[in-house]
Amino acid sequence: MKIMGILNVTPDSFSDGGKWLSETALDRQIDQLIAEGADILDVGGESTRPFAAPVSAEEELARAVPVIWKIRERSTIPISIDTTKAVVAREAIAAGATMINDISALRQDAAMVEVVKSCACEVVIMHMQGNPDDMQRNPQYRDVVGEINAFFAERLTWLEANGIARSRIIVDPGIGFGKTLEHNLAILRNIAAFQQHGCPVLIGHSRKSFLGQLLDLPVEERDWPTALVSVFAERSGADIVRVHQVGVTVMALRLQRALQRDSAN
Repeated sequence: MKIMGILNVTPDSFSDGGKWLSETALDRQIDQLIAEGADILDVGGESTRPFAAPVSAEEELARAVPVIWKIRERSTIPISIDTTKAVVAREAIAAGATMINDISALRQDAAMVEVVKSCACEVVIMHMQGNPDDMQRNPQYRDVVGEINAFFAERLTWLEANGIARSRIIVDPGIGFGKTLEHNLAILRNIAAFQQHGCPVLIGHSRKSFLGQLLDLPVEERDWPTALVSVFAERSGADIVRVHQVGVTVMALRLQRALQRDSAN
């Protein structure tokens, strides 16, 4: 399983907003994520937390693209651009990004499909009920896992019809994006169900509110619970986990894998 390290260069992200806005802090964080064992860095210039205000494409470009240049100057690590805007994705790829992480699953910007078609990058499509400004008001499902899989089936059919091979697509069931605590737990209990599409499965659970609800912990104390869920996700068939604290996750996974090897002997 791969670890995607989160690098939010926003002033208002729910967990680390504003932390990496100075050059020194940003350099240190990039180096730390890579040194601790991140397989991918996910750069975001617009917060997608619940009730977040949207930002202009110009602002998002100014935040994200220089960071991608900075990463690429020091490393060949794969870089994901976390955006719903085609212009941002296009410029990010030109700067060195190798993956597009679109929480709208290419529904928000009609031009995004052409950007994806024009490059060789992978693309993450995420399920979200509603939008960041309303998704947590009253999310409801009759069958959350079944409805997410129906959404993926529709999106994959559409993407393939538009010339994007399934082999380039990663699915993300969207923990915390239009989901209650019970919906999030159902997703985690049924990670294997999302493998039916033949695409890698990404789980983005890091520091999210369901951990606070379950354990009565503030955001800054949710890294070890995040790491434990990452262990569970790997054992359940996830291919990628997206986390803020890479080092803790690496240690938890290393321990889990050692114990698993020992139990097989």
